[in-house]
Amino acid sequence: MNSIISVLVAYNQFLILQIQQLLVFIAKNIPLKSSKPDLSSPKYNKFTVDKLPVVKTLEKLNYKHLLNDYFIQHDKELKPIKSRGKTPVPKETVCPRCGAPHQYIYDNTGGRGQYLCKVCSLRFNRGKSFNTYLACPYCGHALSFKRERKQFKVYFCHNDNCKFYNNSLKSLSPEDTEEYRLHPERFKLRYYYREFTVDFFKMDLDSMPKGSVNFNFRTFSPHIMGLCLTYHVNLGLSTRATARALWEIHQVRISHVMVSIYAKTAAAIVKPFVDSYDYKPSNYLAADETYVKVKGVRHYVWFIMDALKKSILGYQVSGTRDVGPCILAMRMAFSKFKKFPGKALKFISDAYSAYNLAQQQFFLNDMEFDLTQVIGLTNEDPVSTEYRWLKQIIERLNRTFKFSYQVTNGYGSGEGSNTHVALFVAYYNFLRPHSYTYWQPLNSTPELESIPNMPAKWQKLIELSQQLILSKQAL
Repeated sequence: MNSIISVLVAYNQFLILQIQQLLVFIAKNIPLKSSKPDLSSPKYNKFTVDKLPVVKTLEKLNYKHLLNDYFIQHDKELKPIKSRGKTPVPKETVCPRCGAPHQYIYDNTGGRGQYLCKVCSLRFNRGKSFNTYLACPYCGHALSFKRERKQFKVYFCHNDNCKFYNNSLKSLSPEDTEEYRLHPERFKLRYYYREFTVDFFKMDLDSMPKGSVNFNFRTFSPHIMGLCLTYHVNLGLSTRATARALWEIHQVRISHVMVSIYAKTAAAIVKPFVDSYDYKPSNYLAADETYVKVKGVRHYVWFIMDALKKSILGYQVSGTRDVGPCILAMRMAFSKFKKFPGKALKFISDAYSAYNLAQQQFFLNDMEFDLTQVIGLTNEDPVSTEYRWLKQIIERLNRTFKFSYQVTNGYGSGEGSNTHVALFVAYYNFLRPHSYTYWQPLNSTPELESIPNMPAKWQKLIELSQQLILSKQAL
């Protein structure tokens, strides 16, 4: 027995020695605290948004005058082009700027549609109007087409003498300069602009979800529907747990499918009332996005709230984290203003570049506002120190939403995610008690205040929205 104990003690000492040697190795070779990335490095320029380009009108020239100037300058005539390709330039092709005929025009891309005028050096596509063009705001050079994505086209300034490009080159450290020489794709040094091909300002924000039904209540009463919404939305129970609670507490036999149908239909009916309510918002809005799972795939929920009055003004569920759903959520929030406040509006968000792109698109639609981005989790700059509390308000909203989302274990369809978010916003804005309002709902509605229980409040909220829909249809 003593021999076994002595062997275990010796083995324990051996392990302690090995641990000490590993700790010494880690302390010497592995830094316990990694240095923070330098966000001012040109490597991170890809996460920034450049300012809008300059729209210039094409100057009309006369090719005969240009040919005469060429003869005076070079003491010889500018010779026409001798085409040797299989796809000659069509005879009806004319330069849109100087009017030069097809004899002076190159097929610049081997039959793929782009031409180059030898007289005025203009690149153009036949069949497309070329009265205006986009120019770099730093050097005035015409922007070149880079690539096309699903919702936008990318243009860039390829002028090597551009002020923006030269300043970016000068800001590179010696290590970055060497890396840029070997891997230029890792850096964004030139001016870029994204032209959106989708008009997010003409999309319908009030479409009805699929699968909703009318409330006939052949089997159950409106009170049962109110109980379903109370358990499912207010208490955050899943549809199956709601059906079980109705049986075990109220002796009502209902399937979880019927609970989901009630929720989907209630969301479709309540949404117009929630979205068109006069919230009288303040000039401080906060925005953020959080993720959810739909059929196991990551989706995003965008929230925009009144940072002072706490009401949710805009929301959107999307499969991507791009600028499109961000613009739609912002449109929904801005529509709550009877008169848009313009520069007096303080819009607070994180440092995600989608908000900068959205600001540009609103600027193009004559809607300017002040965008303030709070960077990181700690106050390392004056802007973050001043506006951190506004960002924390919407972070608390995200945690409240996640509490109701966790019981769903992810959504089974896109309609399910839209239903849950719409009901959550209705409950949060009109039924949920808040400490900010001394444990009363955020928005006071006299018709709801006189009702003592929550199932009846849901019924009344649906009735108010139905009356609103009927009044709009009568117009």
